[in-house]
Amino acid sequence: MTFLASWRLVLLVAPAILFVAYLLAQRSRRRVAVRFTSVDLLASVVPRRSGWQRHIASAAFLLALILLVVAFAQPARVERTPKQQATVVLTLDISGSMVATDVSPSRLGAAQVAARDFVSALPSGVQLGLVAFSTSASLLVPPTSDRSMVLTAINSLQPGGGTSTADALTLALETVHAQPKAANGKPTPAAIVLMSDGAPTIGFNGESPLQSVVDVAAQAKQAGVKIDTIAFGTQDGTVTIGGEILAVPSDPAAMAQIASVSGGETFTARSAEQLKSVYHQIGRVVGYDVHRHDITAWFTGRGLVIAALAGAASLLWTQRIA
Repeated sequence: MTFLASWRLVLLVAPAILFVAYLLAQRSRRRVAVRFTSVDLLASVVPRRSGWQRHIASAAFLLALILLVVAFAQPARVERTPKQQATVVLTLDISGSMVATDVSPSRLGAAQVAARDFVSALPSGVQLGLVAFSTSASLLVPPTSDRSMVLTAINSLQPGGGTSTADALTLALETVHAQPKAANGKPTPAAIVLMSDGAPTIGFNGESPLQSVVDVAAQAKQAGVKIDTIAFGTQDGTVTIGGEILAVPSDPAAMAQIASVSGGETFTARSAEQLKSVYHQIGRVVGYDVHRHDITAWFTGRGLVIAALAGAASLLWTQRIA
């Protein structure tokens, strides 16, 4: 909760002063009664009621006053809702190294589990696309609000081939650029989420694979599209090809460089459970709109009700409104 006129809360000093004055008045009244009145006579003439009853009206009045002061400060409830006009392109590595089982059940299997969780957690209005890549990249699902299409494509992924990360990011960036602009003419918020074990093996135009990826990440930054990366697997990963065991260590440093150049964030996850947590965080890359809802009426209404109850209690136990 926030206040649109928080300086008015200084008026809460008024009920605080009244509370102290009430305590002092009660103490003074008891002293005068005992000093100038016969205790036996006082007991016979004072109405028989519980001691707490005579304090109800005053307590209710002070509470009502507090609520009305809070209402005067214009309280508002703050709500953060995910931006609905946004595009996220999920970019998954399905190269041969993804069959390594150093992540259970395999790197690709863990990625599929995490991707499904991500799809389920993403706000319904966000357009979600899916790019898969190995030796080349393919747009399996253009950005859509139909989550079932994306889930079906994720479930059907099959690994094999090299790792053309630069090609995949280029395709993801082109997909983002192809989306319609917002009503104000500006590009809609967008992000690319890259899942890979982090070792690109195919470059562009004679460049090294890593340099090609870095170049695309720089283009993404210039376009205002962050690339969040998830590097998974371990340094001990291996695959068997033609009966030969080959080492396929993960390369989180390469993934971190991609994220850094584009202005995104990088994560490392070694199990399906950790990946779920990471995807929960990345599900918020589209940002939030902040809405303030005035709730002055809530406090005013309750303050008036309690003030009325204070008056009723005063009439009931003292035969006067005070």
